[in-house]
Amino acid sequence: MKQMTWPCNSDGHHHFASLPFFRKPQESPILAKPSKSHLSFFNSAPKSAPNPPQGSDFSALPYDVLARIAASFALPSLKTASLVCRAWRDALKPLREAMVFLKWGKRFKHGRGGVKANSRKALDSFLKGAARGSTLAMVDAGLIYWEMGKKEEGIAWYRLAAELGDPTGQCNLAIFYFQAYPSKTMEAIGWLYQASSAGHVRAQYQLALCLHQGRGVKRSLSEAARWYLRAAEGGYVRAMYNTSLCYLMGEGGERAAGHVKNVILQQLSASSRDRAMLLADTWRDLPAHSS
Repeated sequence: MKQMTWPCNSDGHHHFASLPFFRKPQESPILAKPSKSHLSFFNSAPKSAPNPPQGSDFSALPYDVLARIAASFALPSLKTASLVCRAWRDALKPLREAMVFLKWGKRFKHGRGGVKANSRKALDSFLKGAARGSTLAMVDAGLIYWEMGKKEEGIAWYRLAAELGDPTGQCNLAIFYFQAYPSKTMEAIGWLYQASSAGHVRAQYQLALCLHQGRGVKRSLSEAARWYLRAAEGGYVRAMYNTSLCYLMGEGGERAAGHVKNVILQQLSASSRDRAMLLADTWRDLPAHSS
């Protein structure tokens, strides 16, 4: 419960060990913004569907509105939405193209599909996908920038994805603010609430940590237990463990303690199970962090 995870990729997963919950703050530099060329999609998309079929309410939806609604869609959802009508198919074409760039970006990043790992080519692919309006590509571009140490560029893409309603972008933006911009702690909490309400389990876990430690919000162990439980129900193992501790300490109620404990034990190896039980037996409440 003392740690906050590294920002995650568009799949909601991360490939790094956890980082300390807080780092020594540094003075905020001026935040960079995505270049105009990268955002050309939003400026060039037609404002309405051309010649919508008579009697079809779906086709009357403006292109830019539809593109923003579908910005966080993965390929299966885009394919389904593209079948609604011709206007939707045309409007969503840039996002379908973005999925191709997203796929290649992941191949280059992880060295899959017969290609060698190449972060530069991965970033180029993600940026091309982001330019076509995909928040999934924006998140992955932001993560590459983060890994390269170009955090201003990373936060610009996280913010754009967050503003378009992408829960992973919202969660990553909040984590960035916590680690590098303490003056934006309240804004970070707001983004965590949005992502948590959308069902993002890592955001729910981070929000629970904040409530547990009183970071940016009034300390509330009962509210922390509620968000730990939400994240645990979504399959987040760390949250399952913390939930069981909260119930053992009498926070958040007792009825679900047995179920949560059983779920945790089923997912742990014998050695990890013994370690978890030892930690549970020796767990102590954490003091609130001072600013």
